Amino acid sequence: MVGAAAAATALGVVLVVPQASAATGGTTGYATQNGGTTGGAGGQTVRATTGTAIHTALCNRASSSTPVIIQVEGTITVGNTAKVSGDSCNTAAGVIELKQISNVTIIGVGGGAVFDQIGIHIRESSNIIVQNVTVQNVKKSGSPTSNGGDAIGMESNVHNVWVDHNTLFASGGEDQGYDSLVDMKAGTNYVTVSYNTFRNSGRGGLIGSSDSDTGNGPVTFHHNLYENIDSRTPLLRAATAHIYNNYYVSLNKSGINPRDGGKAKVENNYFKNSQDVLGTFYTDLMGSWQVAGNIFDNVTWTSPGTENHPAGPNVQSNTTISIPYAYSLDAASCVPTVVAQTAGANKGLQVSSGSCSVVTPTTTSPGPSTSASPTPTASPTTGPTQPSGTNLSIGAGADGSSKASGTSYGNVIDGSLSTYWSPNGTAGDISVKWSSANTVSTINIREASGSDNTIGSWQVINADTGTVLKSGSGAGVIAFASTSLKKVTFRITGSSGTPKVAEFETYA
Repeated sequence: MVGAAAAATALGVVLVVPQASAATGGTTGYATQNGGTTGGAGGQTVRATTGTAIHTALCNRASSSTPVIIQVEGTITVGNTAKVSGDSCNTAAGVIELKQISNVTIIGVGGGAVFDQIGIHIRESSNIIVQNVTVQNVKKSGSPTSNGGDAIGMESNVHNVWVDHNTLFASGGEDQGYDSLVDMKAGTNYVTVSYNTFRNSGRGGLIGSSDSDTGNGPVTFHHNLYENIDSRTPLLRAATAHIYNNYYVSLNKSGINPRDGGKAKVENNYFKNSQDVLGTFYTDLMGSWQVAGNIFDNVTWTSPGTENHPAGPNVQSNTTISIPYAYSLDAASCVPTVVAQTAGANKGLQVSSGSCSVVTPTTTSPGPSTSASPTPTASPTTGPTQPSGTNLSIGAGADGSSKASGTSYGNVIDGSLSTYWSPNGTAGDISVKWSSANTVSTINIREASGSDNTIGSWQVINADTGTVLKSGSGAGVIAFASTSLKKVTFRITGSSGTPKVAEFETYA
């Protein structure tokens, strides 16, 4: 294995982001049901600048369900997205593949994240958050192609997904090689789509790919902007959707289309300069709707026919839908203003207050992680209070002098505070190692919760030469002269009980 820092740089991934934070604002809608949706909260935070780096972050986890927050910055393309293999992932080249995994957040940071002509594919996965990214011009024909032409696609036993504050657009319809902006099919359940911008596409999205694909939903759509979309905002086959406080501008052919038993609760939306914004279209398999508080501004309606069943011009409810979660409604009259300030990527993740004003939610911490600014369990006798930079232990190897039953050397480099290494007794060695030299000047020894700060006296040793780099007592951050080495050892020479080292972080 090459040095962790060099390998990470080559792949476009920077591990351990200082002051990392998870998705903000809190999940809403149907994604709060069925156990809720938290994404990678509580897991390691990783910075990625290529699609390969996103796949690497998934594959470097201890398991396919180990939480991870992947912060993305820069432009992701088919060309910089390779397949990466591992026990905790199942990826493919040319598409961001979230397959057979759980507990993942992908969030755009810094100058922004643009997925250019490459789609995000969620399959056989759960507890996923996609937030604050732009996905543009994904094609199903022409070159390059990705994800069947869908910007974000969910299929095959997917549940609890939150798609929030993203910008998704195409540069045309199916004739130009594009398909849909957000599709859900083959058993996709408990999804919330909030504060997104959908623009310039033939198809906004569907729930259910055919009249026999009836096991999808429920889904919430709120505070989204749909602009210059031909149809499917969304198309609902046998699914239930709660659709409120969205702004629809220039729906060219049709809009919300419940069919084949699909149901939509449509509340306090603003429809402008559009045609056939609600009804059952292109089929005689009827759907139904419950409406309240919507504004129809310059909306036209076609005449009913065998396969054309517009809800207007006299829009009335023909079903009743019970919503199981709490929510606040903006008045439809202020929806254009609120959505203009909040919907889409790079808007500061602002949200509606629920009373026609906009607020910036409090940033939430991702919980235990390999953050570059951890709070030590106990301060060491010497050294700084915070390390900075990249944790070189992630992707490295580990060994030691002994390990107690049920513990592992590898637990100190897995990015989790819930796993740990203990020696057989009150003293022992734990080491981090690389196949090529790394420069290290700081380590951070993080004890497992409930260990009562048992670590007493210790030495930090350059295992290449046997030189003692530092000695002292207590866990925490330990600084020493910058040293180039392949292996660094933390030697516990005395403790008040059995030590439990959760993480052995190393920094240049």
